[in-house]
Amino acid sequence: MRRDELLDAAEELLCDQGSTALTLAAVADRAGVSKGGLLYHYASKEALIKGMVERLIDDFDELLAAQPGESYTERYLGATLAAVRSGRLRRWAVVTGASGNLFLLAPLREAMARWHREELREEPDPLAAQIVRLACEGLWDVASHDPGLNTEADLQALERRLRALITPPEAPA
Repeated sequence: MRRDELLDAAEELLCDQGSTALTLAAVADRAGVSKGGLLYHYASKEALIKGMVERLIDDFDELLAAQPGESYTERYLGATLAAVRSGRLRRWAVVTGASGNLFLLAPLREAMARWHREELREEPDPLAAQIVRLACEGLWDVASHDPGLNTEADLQALERRLRALITPPEAPA
């Protein structure tokens, strides 16, 4: 779909060159379309950034819903690791693009608050669940800046340790 290609081009530009390089002309060039073709889908730079923010939220919500697990935190951890493993680490790029504009960041802030508060009180150990969710944020952030930092073995070890924090101990027989 053309809109996704345009959003991909904008995210790549942000990751490669930072927010000052995000212009409609540069995104159109990166996507291989005319500026008019870009404007057909996104009438302004703000509309383009809004589209990136909305897609990021929708994608993570879908990834979260697709994860197995009994608790929200288990699914949150699974979704985070799936995002890291897939290499689709656009959160940093989207936030960079939206920085300086609180209106554009508002939906992402609302989603982050929802992701961190959702079903927290229902967790067997709410504090451990909160720690795991915050660790997920750190993992995603580090992986966004240095995707090659963690090997698959590293990710598996982290996953085991984080899952151990949120797995209730077996009741004695």
